[in-house]
Amino acid sequence: MAVAPFVKYNSFIDELSKGGHNLTTGAFKVALTNTAPNAASDTVWNTTVAPAPAAGNGYTAGGNAMSTASATTSGGIFKLTLNDTVFTATAGGIGPFRYAILYNTSATNKLLGYYDYASSISLADTETFTVDADAANGVLTIT
Repeated sequence: MAVAPFVKYNSFIDELSKGGHNLTTGAFKVALTNTAPNAASDTVWNTTVAPAPAAGNGYTAGGNAMSTASATTSGGIFKLTLNDTVFTATAGGIGPFRYAILYNTSATNKLLGYYDYASSISLADTETFTVDADAANGVLTIT
């Protein structure tokens, strides 16, 4: 599956300008949902964004951690690169979900952005789904 486009939340840009995120040392998670995010008004995971699917069948409440591969500045451009994470369904499956929401657990679950996979996905027992954080281009760059 190709890398889905990453859509930033307006609140991420606002919080970043106020020092609300430390992208170099932040702890990030990605959660799945079938509820369409609102980039203009959503601010915090699990408060303004519906937490779905329910925990179980291989899906942990709040989603999976995404570890930082690099968070560096070069030539005046900051790039955040995260390692991919894999969801593996067990009996009963996971889903449906369409969006993967990235949030910062070290900043009280403030939202960064989301990936939109264009249609709902359901995983059957033993199927996997990889959130590809784009190792070449990073999740996001700040210029």
